[in-house]
Amino acid sequence: MRAAVWHMILLFLTLCLDPARADDLSEKLATIKLPPGFDIALYARNVEGARSLTLGERGTVFVGSRAEGKVYALQDTDGDFRADRRYVIARRLNSPNGVAFRNGALYVAEINRILRFDAIEKRLGNPPQAVVGNDTFPTDSHHGWKFIRFGPDGYLYVPVGAPCNVCEQEDPRYASILRMRPDGSGLEVFAHGVRNTVGFDWHPKNGTLFFTDNGRDWMGNNVPGDELNMAPKKGMHFGFPYCHAGRFADPEFGKKKRCAAFTPPIRELGPHVAALGMRFYTGSQFPPAYRDQIFIAEHGSWNRVPPIGYRITLIRFSENAKPSYSVFAQGWLEGLTAWGRPVDLLVLPDGSLLVSDDKADAVYRIRYSGGK
Repeated sequence: MRAAVWHMILLFLTLCLDPARADDLSEKLATIKLPPGFDIALYARNVEGARSLTLGERGTVFVGSRAEGKVYALQDTDGDFRADRRYVIARRLNSPNGVAFRNGALYVAEINRILRFDAIEKRLGNPPQAVVGNDTFPTDSHHGWKFIRFGPDGYLYVPVGAPCNVCEQEDPRYASILRMRPDGSGLEVFAHGVRNTVGFDWHPKNGTLFFTDNGRDWMGNNVPGDELNMAPKKGMHFGFPYCHAGRFADPEFGKKKRCAAFTPPIRELGPHVAALGMRFYTGSQFPPAYRDQIFIAEHGSWNRVPPIGYRITLIRFSENAKPSYSVFAQGWLEGLTAWGRPVDLLVLPDGSLLVSDDKADAVYRIRYSGGK
């Protein structure tokens, strides 16, 4: 009898503690459709609200979130491409969505300020007190969470979304991409007319800024599309709130300025797909056809029937044609419901691709093995 009781207890603990059996996340990942030769697996689980990703000098993967104001650090100490250590760097911050790394320091974007954690990889278990780099950003929560990255010019790029679905604002910081020096000084507007970008990257060869932008809501199921834009210089205007996707005049503000006055997107994306994180693929693991092309994490629509997005798409460039737009990974959306929502992407040194998911509270790793 006693042996039977212990057997039941052991079985219960196995079901509770074994990640593969405690839930069906690993089984769900097996349903993700990828091109031949690619596979996807868990890199980290229990990363609540996993959002933006950045990589430290010592291989630490830092993850921003909007869940309980936490910022995470993940380490793979045994080299099996699965995080075995997880640290909480900060708690109770104001939607610390954005993270960036430079010269040993982790930069974290709250809604209204940029924080810096110096020498962070030496103190993951005992994080230092955050230094406030700049606290002059608007406090609006609507589109207030931020994606941040350092550009090739050494500036930290920080967007400020429109505090509305569609509206005009006198303050030029709204609906823009700003940039500042690492110490917080020199804050200036780099690009105007950007409704809400939550992902950008620079071309690995010419240093040009590319960014996704979320289109406005309530113009119908099929318009406007989200955008992929290119900003080779400071001062360009991309149309919001007057023009959407380069060709749709806004019902309220479109009479004030015509679409021809603004820079159109280089590629219109799907309508309401919520295009967020994007990365140029700079690794060598994937086949050569993927190099210097753009992967985009589409978080998924909330006001479209049927829903769309919840996938990873691929932009391919051609010398003589418009950039193509196709699905690379899908399966997080099942019918009308989704079990996962991709947010951001990160190319690891080995050439594999990390994907954050704020619905499944996880980070995945996509690799190319060529079917081996």
